[in-house]
Parts: sequence; C-alpha cells; structure tokens
Amino acid sequence: MDEDIIEKAEAYAARRERRLAGRLGFGIHGIVFALEGNVHPGVSALKVHRSDEPYVRERDIYRRLAENGVTAVCGFRVPCLIDCDDALPALEMTMVKPPFVLDFAGAWLDWSPTFSDEVWEERAAKWAGEFGEDWPMAQAILAELEEHRIYMLDPSPSNIRFR
Repeated sequence: MDEDIIEKAEAYAARRERRLAGRLGFGIHGIVFALEGNVHPGVSALKVHRSDEPYVRERDIYRRLAENGVTAVCGFRVPCLIDCDDALPALEMTMVKPPFVLDFAGAWLDWSPTFSDEVWEERAAKWAGEFGEDWPMAQAILAELEEHRIYMLDPSPSNIRFR
C-alpha cells in the first residue's frame, strides 16, 4: 500500500519538476512528504491520501480556510493549500512549525455527524486526557474552526501541536 502512495508522490513531484525530500509523517489517511523545488527554491509538504473521501474532505476544508483568509486559528498556524491533484489524490501545502493546526482528513465540512451524549462525553474525556493542561486552548481552537463550519472530530496533540 505504501509503495502505491510513494509512486503517486513521485508522480506528483515529477509533474511539477520537484523532488521528494523525505517523509515528514504518516497516519491512517496517508503519508506526508517534504517536497523540494528543482527550479524554485523552498520546501513544501505533500500529503498523498490512501482514499478519496478523506482527501476530498481535507481539500475542501483547506479551500474553505483559504476563501476565508484563515492562516491561523487562535494564533496556531494553519498550512495553506498550494496545489492539489484529484487523480492521485494529493495535497501540497506550506510547511508550518508549532504551534500549528493541521490534518483535516478526519474533519467534516458544513455539518458534524450526530453522536449520543455518551459518545461526546467519552470523546471529550479522552481528548482532555491527551491534551492535559492544553485542553482549554484546544477547545477554543475547535470552537473557532466551527465558526468556519469545520468540525474536527479527531483532535490530538499531533494535529493541534502546542510545542
């Protein structure tokens, strides 16, 4: 499976006269690579998704953020969409350093799935435990995202990074 993603990342890079410069991270939805320019200097992040549904959600969320001029949420940087390729499915974004908010493949745009109060309570308790003393700020970030009708249902210290 990863070989397929690597091939797609290499194809994306080649089409844009760029090259992969290592892996930045991976998760359930895909792999993130550093992408360097052959002609134009600079490094960007390239996320190649394993499937279309999370890709489309994430692409549309980054587009919504761009339309609304959002480059930070509660002072936490948000990557900006540089380019995308629906056939691969790949997103190229600016690099960000902590504090940041990223990885919207598990988020929803314009509506949030309905869960029972018990499920929400379990999730909130889990997230509070993961974030510890940072949980109130993480909640503020989630609330600000909701003002843009973006519902992040998988917040974690890896996608809302404080330090």
